[in-house]
Amino acid sequence: MPSTLFEKTARWFERVHASLLESLPCTKGCSGCCVGLFPVTILDRQEIQRGLRRLSDEQRKRIEQTAAEQVTALTAAAPRLSTNRFIGQWTDEDIDRVIERFETSPCPALEPDGTCSLYEFRPLVCRSMGVPQDDGVHVSGACAVQTAVPLIRLSKIFREEENHLAGMEAEEIEALRHRPGIEGEELFLPYAFIQDPEVGELGSGSSSGESTTAAERHAHNAR
Repeated sequence: MPSTLFEKTARWFERVHASLLESLPCTKGCSGCCVGLFPVTILDRQEIQRGLRRLSDEQRKRIEQTAAEQVTALTAAAPRLSTNRFIGQWTDEDIDRVIERFETSPCPALEPDGTCSLYEFRPLVCRSMGVPQDDGVHVSGACAVQTAVPLIRLSKIFREEENHLAGMEAEEIEALRHRPGIEGEELFLPYAFIQDPEVGELGSGSSSGESTTAAERHAHNAR
């Protein structure tokens, strides 16, 4: 069965969107955060693979081909990816360097009209992206688009729920880490679209996330 964490995160974002008086610019067709490389987790990969299996052969092969081309380019830019696709042991500087190099690469699932081929199976970071960042002192936009709209601080109860969801995510990722062939938690987005035995086929089963690090890094690089 699919993880309910993805559904809970989507519902959390919907409630946050309403509480912020519809001030978030995130609407259908806005794909600003869908362009640019970012990390996802093995839990996100499981959901993406589940979605790919539900597409037509033609659409799935097209998306996988785009992802494969991006993986080839990534491997050429960072040869260490050819032996280990996971980036959990990389320094933030090394990750940021690769992200900056591929800042114009679109998500393999991004359609020409700005919609997502795998919207119902999108990663956790995509489900929560757009909520303003809050360090306890300053509130900042989660993306460049938000610099043009007023920012409202999210209530404490929503932040507490966000932390609870992050805890659920960590537990589910830890459960997946014990499966054969899983040697890490995070990998760059294109690898999540590839059926690769080195990464490990996670299947469709799960207990009932995306790491905070991956989400924060995506938000940081989207500004």
